[in-house]
Amino acid sequence: MKKKTNTARLTPGAIILRLILAWLIVTFVLFPNINIIIDVLHEDGRFSTEAFTKLLRSRRAVKSMVNSLVLGMALVVTVNVVGTLAVLFTEYWDLKGSRILKLSYMTSLVYGGVVLATGYKFVYGSKGIITKLLLLIMPEMNPSWFSGFGAVLFVMTFACTSNHIIFLTNAIRAMDYHVIEAAQNLGASDSKILFKVVLPSLKPTLFALTIMTFLTGICALSAPLMIGGSKFQTINPMIVSFAQAPGSRDLAAVLALFLGLMTILLLYFMNRVERKGNYISISKTKEKMHKQKLRNPTANIIAHILAYGMFIIYMLPICFVVLFSFCDALSIKTSTLRLSSFTLKNYIALFTKQDAFRPYLVSIVYSVAAAVIAGLICVVAARLVLKSKRKIDSFFEYGLLIPWLLPTTFIALGLMFTYDSPRFLVGNKVLIGSIWIMLIAYVVVKLPFSFRMIRAAFFGVEDSLEEAARTMGAKPVYTLFKVILPVILPTVMSVAALNFNALLSDYDLSVFLYSPKYQPLGVIIKAASDEGVNENAQAMALVYSVVLMILCGLALYLTQGGGTQAIRKKLKRKS
Repeated sequence: MKKKTNTARLTPGAIILRLILAWLIVTFVLFPNINIIIDVLHEDGRFSTEAFTKLLRSRRAVKSMVNSLVLGMALVVTVNVVGTLAVLFTEYWDLKGSRILKLSYMTSLVYGGVVLATGYKFVYGSKGIITKLLLLIMPEMNPSWFSGFGAVLFVMTFACTSNHIIFLTNAIRAMDYHVIEAAQNLGASDSKILFKVVLPSLKPTLFALTIMTFLTGICALSAPLMIGGSKFQTINPMIVSFAQAPGSRDLAAVLALFLGLMTILLLYFMNRVERKGNYISISKTKEKMHKQKLRNPTANIIAHILAYGMFIIYMLPICFVVLFSFCDALSIKTSTLRLSSFTLKNYIALFTKQDAFRPYLVSIVYSVAAAVIAGLICVVAARLVLKSKRKIDSFFEYGLLIPWLLPTTFIALGLMFTYDSPRFLVGNKVLIGSIWIMLIAYVVVKLPFSFRMIRAAFFGVEDSLEEAARTMGAKPVYTLFKVILPVILPTVMSVAALNFNALLSDYDLSVFLYSPKYQPLGVIIKAASDEGVNENAQAMALVYSVVLMILCGLALYLTQGGGTQAIRKKLKRKS
């Protein structure tokens, strides 16, 4: 029997749509990334490895590569330990106050990147309130103690547990309680059940989290840049430093290329190992997980001490950032909390002064536009990939997933090298170039995540809906936007909210492509954390951070809480 093929002719509209998508992928995804490789390997029109030789002669560059690898490997240990404990404390063991503990551990979901680094620097930095208290106890202590590898490792350990909170929590909830119950009936101790039953069953999730953590470590930017100082510089801060000087942009490109190759190799290795794994659940009827009481009194006390110690570490920066956001500039500068210094001036200034609100407006416009554009592109592309039987349409799938393989700095430099950076242009091109290049960069980095999530949502759409619409004479475009889109709308909105959440305080892309006239929030907040900055700028940075956390919390509610269910109920009522 011959396999049926789709022989229907493409309409002019379908051809134009495919041409537009192909042009977008080639122009802004493929060509910039290929161009940066060509630029690195060619000099004066001929093949050259001079850029690599120049890189190897740079002690700073080589040291940054070593530091990135060391940080990545160290984070694999610390983040897995802290992240796994955070999930065990809230989902597996029955501890007092587990709901409060969970809320504190979840702050890593709404408090990250440059905002988190700023918060930790504000608390533990040379002028931070904790440092001030420590100096009262130990006057001989170095005020700049919170810097270098140890400080970066500490900050990133508690910043990078967000993936554990999401994915490991789901993995534990999906476990079969019958297995644990059987081990208890056989007389196994709590520790034996944990290490012989629970953790082995979490092996696939922990392995994926390990790879993600290592990639996060080698691609880190905000924490090493703001806290590492001259003692500890990694690859991405070096790329930023080299990219800001036209004479060393080739070094930035080579470092980005090295980072990109390492990312691709790691993802390839992860896929190979996962394919060889054999993780099968043999239980036919699963029992819902129940929290376990620690039967050993000593272990119970130690678990509570560790759980609340982590609670303090997670909450301390957030609490002080919120408190000081209501203080005057002098109190912020001197890290002094006084009842008389509390004021609403900072928040009033944010919403009444144009200069104060401008960075928020810039970031909101960029984030909303990028989230909407990325979502629209991925809805159309996912529709083509899943419904069309033409092999050529698979180009859209692979093209949109390319940014997933590359670090953010590589994508930013690719666009910079291809379309030139506004940081090196003059005149009117500064404004026009930066607005479009930065928006394009935002869209590109959010394509893989958006496409994967929206494509998964399409699998939940029943074919009968489309068949009914086709029977009634509806055109494909009408069917997509009037019949199918309402069904997947909650997922599309969740994806858009998560993208908006991630881009609102972005620094990794913005630092390369922003316009000095239209500075986004991430750049403003980072600048406010520098030594010797104006006190009013520090005050506004704290206000920005608090409002950002509120917005991110709302986005988290829409995507992970009851917001999505509410949307689905309203859509069902309308239908």
